[in-house]
Amino acid sequence: MNELSHIDKSGKARMVDVSSKKPMLRTAKATGFIRLSASTLQLVRENNLKKGDVISISEYAGIQGAKRTSDLIPLCHPLALSKIEVNARIEEGGIRINSMARCIGPTGVEMEALTAVQVSLLTVYDMCKAVDKSMRIEHVKLTGKTKEEIQ
Repeated sequence: MNELSHIDKSGKARMVDVSSKKPMLRTAKATGFIRLSASTLQLVRENNLKKGDVISISEYAGIQGAKRTSDLIPLCHPLALSKIEVNARIEEGGIRINSMARCIGPTGVEMEALTAVQVSLLTVYDMCKAVDKSMRIEHVKLTGKTKEEIQ
């Protein structure tokens, strides 16, 4: 079994030293879903919620969340993101959030992609909570990650 990289020999949490790792072009993608009632989805479609445009605001929130990931997760390295995309779309039964994070650096951007999705979903929840008590956030997961040598 692999050792946990964020635990030292005495079992204490530590930030991983990535100073000797070569910078690479790193990309990560994530997805998640929030289940909403049919009446709430109709309000979102018609842009009739008191708090505003759920789709756009949740996308902006996800971008902000990705940029603040290292402030939220104690052992996460702060990264200079070169790209973050967050797309929210209405599907049968709810809203799907997809994200893509990219940077050039010594460590991956998985946490940024996942944070973007979670913050977007939480924003939908916050904006709809007055009209829908049955919402459920589901199936948040990393869908891919790559690293490429820089030319």
